[in-house]
Amino acid sequence: MAPDTTCQWVLDSRPTGEPTMENFELTESPVPDPGPREVVVETRYLSVDPYMRGRMRDAESYADPWDVGQVMEARVVGDVLESNHPDFAAGDVVQGNLEWAEYSVADGDDLRSVDPELGPLSTALGVLGMPGRTAYFGTFDVAEPKPGDTMLVSAAAGAVGSVVGQLGKLAGARVVGVAGADEKTDWLTGELGFDDAINYATADDLSAAVGDACPDGVDVYFDNVGGPITDAAFDHLNVRARVAICGQISLYNAVEQPVGPRKLPKLIQTRARVEGLLVRDYTDRYREATERLAGWVDAGDVQYRETVTEGFEAIPEAFLGLFEGVNVGKQLVRLD
Repeated sequence: MAPDTTCQWVLDSRPTGEPTMENFELTESPVPDPGPREVVVETRYLSVDPYMRGRMRDAESYADPWDVGQVMEARVVGDVLESNHPDFAAGDVVQGNLEWAEYSVADGDDLRSVDPELGPLSTALGVLGMPGRTAYFGTFDVAEPKPGDTMLVSAAAGAVGSVVGQLGKLAGARVVGVAGADEKTDWLTGELGFDDAINYATADDLSAAVGDACPDGVDVYFDNVGGPITDAAFDHLNVRARVAICGQISLYNAVEQPVGPRKLPKLIQTRARVEGLLVRDYTDRYREATERLAGWVDAGDVQYRETVTEGFEAIPEAFLGLFEGVNVGKQLVRLD
């Protein structure tokens, strides 16, 4: 049975520039009784992701913003406590887009079962969840690396980029990652098997650093960040290069959007293909991606790392850390 009340984090105000703790408010509310086909879920793991910064903006600058005073939302893995849905029973483990809350009431049609045989439950929010599936479809359906290609990956030590680079290696490409700390670049070239890595935080000239790491140019660029790193990558695109645009975290806190794109002449010269990516376009193939990724993880061909913050009250802190590059791999919050 669910408790009578739940703690929740709500959007208290819209940030200007980088968010702070002042933009969040911790509240307590009653747990509603589940209606027809609804399920009560106790949160075990909660994912914080850069896209959430967009939902903190107003409707003029973002298509689907949270309202001030609204409980914030996240991908969650949790236990079913009560169910009025025929597909779920108390004790089942599920994932879905729920709330920054200890307990949530959800439409069971919007939930997916989690198979604990595929891996630890936390991986349903990481390498076997949305980030892993984004990497899978972004690599094989959009970026299309081929044997002998040079593939450059930005935010390569993050939840998506770290998997992208390993899938690029499985496809036969030479893979170079870009990250913001020596610890991260060492992880990429060590445990994950990247061929080279660039620490953008210590590079005096990003374009020169990309040129040094990619002496034959860039055939595939997987873009998670935008901004100066992407400018540097575009300087070295080869003819018929493929560019997958997955995220633009360097711009999410911008008060004014910079003028651009600035490198269109390079795209004309190289006849490169630039394509955006949203994982929800591949909903009907989620099982394919999850099962293939699980097989590669089980075989040791894909490694992953999780940064886990403990405790419900630490959710905003974990989210803010994304913009400081604190996490390695997937950033999660674990609730007791």
